[in-house]
Amino acid sequence: MPPLSIMIKPASSLCNLRCKYCFYCDVAANREVFSLGKMNEATAEKLIKDALGFAGGSSVAFAFQGGEPLMAGIDYFKFFTKTVNAYNDMGSEIFYSIQTNGTLITDEWARFFTENKFLVGLSLDGDYEGNKFRVDANGQNSYYKIITAANKLKKHKTEFNILTVLTGYCAENAERIYKYFRAQGFGYIQFIPCLRPMGDRTESELYMTTKQYTDFLIRIFNLYVKDFVRGNYISVRQFDNWVRMYLGEKPEQCGLMGHCTHQFVCEGNGNIYPCDFYCTDEWCLGNINEMTFEEMAKSKTAFEFIKESIAVPEKCKSCRFYPMCRAGGCKRNKESADYCESYKAFFSACLPLFRAFGK
Repeated sequence: MPPLSIMIKPASSLCNLRCKYCFYCDVAANREVFSLGKMNEATAEKLIKDALGFAGGSSVAFAFQGGEPLMAGIDYFKFFTKTVNAYNDMGSEIFYSIQTNGTLITDEWARFFTENKFLVGLSLDGDYEGNKFRVDANGQNSYYKIITAANKLKKHKTEFNILTVLTGYCAENAERIYKYFRAQGFGYIQFIPCLRPMGDRTESELYMTTKQYTDFLIRIFNLYVKDFVRGNYISVRQFDNWVRMYLGEKPEQCGLMGHCTHQFVCEGNGNIYPCDFYCTDEWCLGNINEMTFEEMAKSKTAFEFIKESIAVPEKCKSCRFYPMCRAGGCKRNKESADYCESYKAFFSACLPLFRAFGK
């Protein structure tokens, strides 16, 4: 069996923040039940047993997201890791990661993450002004709580990276935000384009224009290359993947595969979906309490989800940048906005700079 990756929503769509662009809030609003509840121990145990059995000794990655996954409570995570250890009879290598807004992180949480080798993704959109869309229920900027969390993670030597939602505002101020992250010593950054709600075509400072995205890609890639050449490399996930592809290697980022792949996302009640962006009723593969991963992987719904992503658009077939662009990446991103011209402009301007990475 190939390595298995499972995303888990232990607190479903529950969250203590009210970020103005939350994509999962929109996903949950597009199904019959908004929150599917916190995961109980019986469901977690069934999930773990079936995952390890399905992996057959291959590595298993458990990635926790939300909503805000820490709302499930630390006892849930202690139970989860203990149960994995108890059932890992075939010796699968286990990887843990968690994406969190950071506002609930305490010293106890940081110690737990370090002791259990969790990779923590900390959501932060830049300096105080850059983080202005990431607010609590009272509309207050969560910046200082997130920085406090980052300092606790540093204190306990927890491995973590930064996830930034790439809004139109962020793109306009990208150099300032990138340099701020560099000054903070954040060496691993991921920029995620802000998604419009499903079926929405709203224009606002949340959503990038083609020009904003083009300028962002060109300006930040130039800084990325300069830092690499000067021996001050900072990982930017999308650029890292494009460099791998330029060097003839496979990307690790799902959206650059060229089509959707088999994934499993487990909601709080045990429902399984093929993708984090499509945890909707129409794409539910089944429930882990009633079906196995093997059964769900072979289901008609799973097959149809992948099938509809395989066709290459006509305009891409003759494009010289298709091998790098892969038709604009993730299909959910393309449903939100067509950045074809941004990618063409970026590769036209920056492809020569890729030589700095060894080929």
